Amino acid sequence: MTHSQTGFRSAVTHFIRNQKILVPPQYSRFYRDYRGREFAFLDVGCGNHSASTAKRWFPQCRYHGIDRTMYNNDETDLASMEEMYEIDLEKESLDPIRDGFYDLVLVNHVIEHLPNGLAVLEALTAKLRPGGRMYIEYPAARSLALPSLSGTLNFCDDDTHVRVYDLKDVANALLTNEMRVLRGGIRRSWLRVALIPVTLPLALVKGNPAVPLWDLLRFAEFIYAEKRSSI
Repeated sequence: MTHSQTGFRSAVTHFIRNQKILVPPQYSRFYRDYRGREFAFLDVGCGNHSASTAKRWFPQCRYHGIDRTMYNNDETDLASMEEMYEIDLEKESLDPIRDGFYDLVLVNHVIEHLPNGLAVLEALTAKLRPGGRMYIEYPAARSLALPSLSGTLNFCDDDTHVRVYDLKDVANALLTNEMRVLRGGIRRSWLRVALIPVTLPLALVKGNPAVPLWDLLRFAEFIYAEKRSSI
């Protein structure tokens, strides 16, 4: 890749981010609902600089995170967190976290790492206030049929994936816990598909070519749900 090509792709990426053309996929379903607002945000699986990313897109959020360890976060991420709960979701309860407090709970590519993912989702519903919302994303069963690729394109590319979850089962775990499903199905953005000629070369340079193909190949499913108001 030449210097001019690298500069062009960097400029395109910078333009996309600054113009908010391409909201990170984990935020795309609720970005319009929460942008510019102050709200309590619980991010389940807050490693990999999730806190600083959240504050970039939702600067007024009160960010709380859950993770088993402080994984791949720096001082900027720590400064972005109001609370950090070190909890092993497979072995420990969510009792230290306040019930009925959060406006938004994000569970982005977490449950596939847990044998008890449905039970965790059920416990998380108690943390939402009435009218609060939860976004869940995870690899679809169809990912088992996709080719193997660096960055995880086939479900089994990641050795820490332990269970395949089904949209119906995830929805039922929410529906039986005072939630109503606003939207669910394949996570796909045709804009991200159209941008593959830009995003895929950048991902190849980073050694992570799979993620730009997720939308095209229907790798992931999502559910966006809301806590019912008390009657």
